[in-house]
Amino acid sequence: MERSFKKEVQALRLGNGDTFRGEGILAVTKALLQSGVSYVGGYQGAPVSHLLDVLVDAEDILRELGVHLETCTNEASAAAMLGASINYPLRGAVTWKSIVGTNVAADALSNLASPGVVGGAMIILGEDYGEGASVIQERSYAYALKSTIWLLDPRPDLPSIVRTVEKGFELSEASHTPVMLELRIRACHVTGEFPAKDNRRAQYSGVSRIPGPVRFEYGRLAHPPVTFLQERLKTEERLPAACAFIRDHRLNEFIDGDVREIGIIVMGGLTNSVLRALERLGLADIFGVSRIPILVLNVVYPLVPEEIRAFCTGKRAVLVVEEGYPDYIEQTVNVELRRAGLSTRVYGKGPLPKTGEYTSEVLLHGLAAYLQTTRPTGVDIDAIAAKARAVTARKTDVSAALGGLPPRPPTFCTGCPERPVFSALKLMQREVGPTHISADIGCHSFATFAPFSMGNSILGYGMSLASAAAVGPNMDRRPIAVMGDGGFWHNGLITGVASSLFNKGDGILVIMQNGYASATGQQYIPSSAAGGDSRAPGMSIEQTLRAMGVKWLRTVRSYSVARMAAALKAAMKTAERGLKVIIADGECQLARQRRVRAEELEKLKRGERVKRVRYGIDDDICTGDHSCIRLSGCPSLTVKPSPDPLRTDPVATVVDSCVGCGLCGEVAHAAVLCPSFYRAEVVRNPHWTDRAIFHIRQRVIGWLGGYNVKAAA
Repeated sequence: MERSFKKEVQALRLGNGDTFRGEGILAVTKALLQSGVSYVGGYQGAPVSHLLDVLVDAEDILRELGVHLETCTNEASAAAMLGASINYPLRGAVTWKSIVGTNVAADALSNLASPGVVGGAMIILGEDYGEGASVIQERSYAYALKSTIWLLDPRPDLPSIVRTVEKGFELSEASHTPVMLELRIRACHVTGEFPAKDNRRAQYSGVSRIPGPVRFEYGRLAHPPVTFLQERLKTEERLPAACAFIRDHRLNEFIDGDVREIGIIVMGGLTNSVLRALERLGLADIFGVSRIPILVLNVVYPLVPEEIRAFCTGKRAVLVVEEGYPDYIEQTVNVELRRAGLSTRVYGKGPLPKTGEYTSEVLLHGLAAYLQTTRPTGVDIDAIAAKARAVTARKTDVSAALGGLPPRPPTFCTGCPERPVFSALKLMQREVGPTHISADIGCHSFATFAPFSMGNSILGYGMSLASAAAVGPNMDRRPIAVMGDGGFWHNGLITGVASSLFNKGDGILVIMQNGYASATGQQYIPSSAAGGDSRAPGMSIEQTLRAMGVKWLRTVRSYSVARMAAALKAAMKTAERGLKVIIADGECQLARQRRVRAEELEKLKRGERVKRVRYGIDDDICTGDHSCIRLSGCPSLTVKPSPDPLRTDPVATVVDSCVGCGLCGEVAHAAVLCPSFYRAEVVRNPHWTDRAIFHIRQRVIGWLGGYNVKAAA
């Protein structure tokens, strides 16, 4: 795994009287156990910053409490798990990364929200938004509005997060509605402490089972005609019940201040950033005491009209701090104030930008602009503006001092088994000609950057083959779709392979079989060599494809560039119609290095022989053409000044980060480049045979060197 929580999860056993210290994501897990959940699950390939990894590492603790853990193959199957809460008093939570994961789960969520729930149901979302996000720029708010699912956005400190989780289940049960809890990356990794409680064993669980099914009730189904009644119940019963619970239990927070003629309404997850910006402007302290009153929305949907009206009464203006667009909260605040006949001016998008993440600098300038516009009594506006300008000037000075920095696009890891496939694709297209390449979500999408620059579309996880369905019939060359093994099991098997076979498609599918959902931290998948319990799940991509009816199928070692290029050429040129699949087989190098290095360390401790392979380049032979770099792009393959004073061009070199995958040599061979690469074996704790062979080689090399000198003379 990318990170192990085996040690940290022991803190989940803390109880009454103990103080829990740790990261936000561990606090969420502890809150789930304190809430008495019966089941938890989620999609491993899209973790909310390690939440499912924590749950997997804590599986023994879950088992003691009778909590069922399901590691689902995609977000839709995770969302469907919550169906257990429709009929039974079972509290359950599932997790995935939004918004892409919520898109996949949308069907199940709609059919969950319509009949509602008896047991508390919580969806924990990783709100991956802003310039640092790895997904499309959309928000979960629209799904909450569409399906009438309450959306929680806790203030990013551990006591608030834990309380929001616990009260979220109560809110769900009080209003018979599932809830979403969104967590930004900062909330997942914020550190702190809170007073722990004893873990609760649910009324019904794996150790205390439900005696039998409930009596059949058609009204609990998401099926016409009862869906029409369920839609009415959402607004006439569940919404008022939710608002009453939020108000009575004070889920939202109020921070008072002496500048009462204006105020700020902020999404809970942005509270710390707003307070930090106010502190930099001299309007708050480091402990969160603000001069400007703030309404912290730990529940961003639904908004409670009474709370909005009470906060805005007597204020000339309020600023709504809401990331993203459309401005759902700002619109709702405006509507509620106009309904109440209040003249409070609402600001939001204007002082603050419509799009993008609200970073500290963005909030600093947005708050300064809001204050300059409203000019509240008792605030030195000129000093505020000067402080904001000083921050901008300091950033400008630092940028000028550093100079222009080169762009650093993401790329494959050193030794990644997927890079050779794109080297082979590049070589194949030199001979056959360019063709349409459908990219996919995963590590292989890094091939869209230099030096490969391959990929004409990315439509969703596991969607590459389906996205090429209409390209093939309209192009004179077969399109190529690239998909990871994680994407294959997530969505590609049905939406891509089954659809292509059903419609008699004639495309090419390349499946990167590296054994894990690698881009998110080497989580296990159905075809992993070993699962979480060290036993193989027992599923095979090749057997599955043959069972589905794929006739043209090749499995090629990823690092064999020449064989991969030949397989791609054969797939492009064959007269055989139908789907052609090439499985590029090579374990994720990060996972392999973690395993191999640990094994080697143990061998060295025991004094056993350890051999490592390294590659290098002969400076005398390298021509300085650098085709190897353009075809490989490996971070360990770079340039250095030529040691020959008569040559001005730099030569290629392999730096110490090399993991010995052999790609550079394979590319040089497949592309018929210069023979400057050499392979070396570094042996530690050598046997006597290793020493003997070494001495013989040294003598032969010395003899050949002397012979060459004599021949030259």
